[in-house]
Amino acid sequence: MLRVVPYRLCQRINMCKWLAVVAVSLTFGVSGLLHGQEAAPHAIDIPPWFATSFLDFREDVADAAKQHRRLLIYFGQDGCPYCKQLMVTNFSQRSIVDKTRKHFVAIALNMWGDREVTWLDGRVMSEKELALRLKVQFTPTLLFLDEKGSVVVRLNGYYPPQRFEAVLDYVAGHHERKKTLADYLGHAAREPASPRLHDEAFFMTPPHDLRRTPGSKPLAVIFEPVDCSPCDELHREGFRRDEVQALLKEFDVARFSLGARTQLTTPAGKVTTAQMWARELGVAYTPTIVFFETTGAEVFRMDAYLRPFHLASSLDYVASGGYRVEPSFQRFIQARAERSRARGERVDLWK
Repeated sequence: MLRVVPYRLCQRINMCKWLAVVAVSLTFGVSGLLHGQEAAPHAIDIPPWFATSFLDFREDVADAAKQHRRLLIYFGQDGCPYCKQLMVTNFSQRSIVDKTRKHFVAIALNMWGDREVTWLDGRVMSEKELALRLKVQFTPTLLFLDEKGSVVVRLNGYYPPQRFEAVLDYVAGHHERKKTLADYLGHAAREPASPRLHDEAFFMTPPHDLRRTPGSKPLAVIFEPVDCSPCDELHREGFRRDEVQALLKEFDVARFSLGARTQLTTPAGKVTTAQMWARELGVAYTPTIVFFETTGAEVFRMDAYLRPFHLASSLDYVASGGYRVEPSFQRFIQARAERSRARGERVDLWK
């Protein structure tokens, strides 16, 4: 199928590039030329309104700014149920699509892809090398860049429609100049939810001294507020799974209410409050689970909407020390799922 190159791209194609495109098209045909998504297919179709690009992000940021829009970079991969959910659920809702198209230029990348990209510092690399450099561990991962190329918001994983639309409003409205994303979502993304925090038998009790000592377990710190629908789901479904319960026994688990002035001592030995520590850690989505190894260093975090399989995989990734030998959480999940299938177990990544 012949796809028309957008006018904004035509403006910056010099004669050499144009001649090269013509030469290739005469040799191999025009189907798929200059259309980024066809060069690196994802689990499902990328919406047709995603931008065509030579993947020089310096130019993409500048072009978006000229249109009074901001750049949205999406990392996905084959077989990702959360990527499918983003495309099928979020990008099927007119209000979300209209806001994204009006305020953003969206470009899709494959976290395992080989297409050549030029990052904002001028370095040239493949898609997968860029994903590694940016420490992409969850898919989808979305980066929202401002007019100067700075990352305003990073979403590590899937956000349900109501919260995702609130993020679009936050970035489109330049609200990062006034408040954090966490504060904004606390007011803008209201969903029917419990007005009380959920307690669990495995939560640590006060005083909250989180310093690690020789022989300590790794630490999992959960940040959640009241009136948080995804938090309700975590307690209702995730923490009820037998596999998750077994893995939680490998951790000391502390839970703090986001925004609370609960006194605590961090793994680094700093005396502070839950509210201040969450700000220092950059907690922007709830629930967030931050993992610390026995040395007290943060090694991993979950700050995305995760179904029980991925919750269990995250716990296993830290408890087993998998993060030490496999820096890619996605590869760890894939290997874990393959082992389960080899044992004859049914693996459903969405359950």
